[in-house]
Amino acid sequence: MTHDTLRAQLLAWYDANARDLPWRVGPADHAVGVRADPYRVWLSEVMLQQTTVPHAAPYFLKFLSLWPTVSDLAAAPDGEVMAAWAGLGYYARARNLLACARAVAGRHGGVFPDTEKGLRALPGLGPYTAAAVGAIAFDLPTNVVDGNVERVMSRLFAVETPLPDAKPELKRLAAGLVRDQRPGDWAQALMDLGATVCRPKAPLCDRCPISAHCAGLATGAPESYPRKTPKAVRPHRHGVAYVLTRGDQVALVRRPPKGLLGGMLALPTTDWRAERWTDDEAIRHAPVAADWRAVGEVEHGFTHFTLTLRLLRAEGDGHGVIWSPRRDLDALPSVFLKAARAGLATLL
Repeated sequence: MTHDTLRAQLLAWYDANARDLPWRVGPADHAVGVRADPYRVWLSEVMLQQTTVPHAAPYFLKFLSLWPTVSDLAAAPDGEVMAAWAGLGYYARARNLLACARAVAGRHGGVFPDTEKGLRALPGLGPYTAAAVGAIAFDLPTNVVDGNVERVMSRLFAVETPLPDAKPELKRLAAGLVRDQRPGDWAQALMDLGATVCRPKAPLCDRCPISAHCAGLATGAPESYPRKTPKAVRPHRHGVAYVLTRGDQVALVRRPPKGLLGGMLALPTTDWRAERWTDDEAIRHAPVAADWRAVGEVEHGFTHFTLTLRLLRAEGDGHGVIWSPRRDLDALPSVFLKAARAGLATLL
């Protein structure tokens, strides 16, 4: 069977089975000339990096309600955008989101460039996001390769090279299937196939429209692809978080603009290091002098390390902090929301 036959079979499957997503123009509407909104496509692609559709969708709808256009987003205060992003993780993406929105509004009159080169020149748009926006919003024959597509390619061609070393080969194989015809639908068809059928575990090969082409299935063990290099053990770090209350308010600080969780509101903390902090050290690094007492600890995992945060709580006052009502703490990044809830549990 030829690649064109494979494409026809997958696109026919997509026409009948495309996921209904809030940022997507479905294949039936696309066939009669309805174009996807570049702003929606871009916003969804940034949000979907490192997270799932069910988790990202409510954030996407919230952003659209707050900032319906890229120019609205560009005009939004940094703190409001960072607060709306809280819970999506990888907070550098939120800073890049603002930088890109402001570039589109300032340099391009609120209109996204309609070439891959122009999209790639925007701040924060890497090769994948530029290719995805180009294909889905502008029907450019770009090569859109995310984790789902890598998995489909690795199984389809039974690629033995383990990830991440296999990435260039997988990208080359995916490029061989791109055509000028329906490039946006093709990109989304591959994504949907990987998300719903060619799943990481227990692939549904009996439901796959292109299983007849799949070299991985022919081996009898398609789930063993993609091959993977064993993961290195993540280092573990320790810190102390301080839950300072003043009545119904909690003391927060704004983290530095760059670095992990940059620009986000957070509980005051020590640095995060390999060694545990002693009681004396923890008291010396507290944001204010107060009657601090231990109220437990929380565990949290980041991409590159795991963290234990000891929790100290006190009632008091302080300068240089931002007082927030307890009811507004849901806007904190997940690690600090977890710590705040644990530290305040005895007050409930």
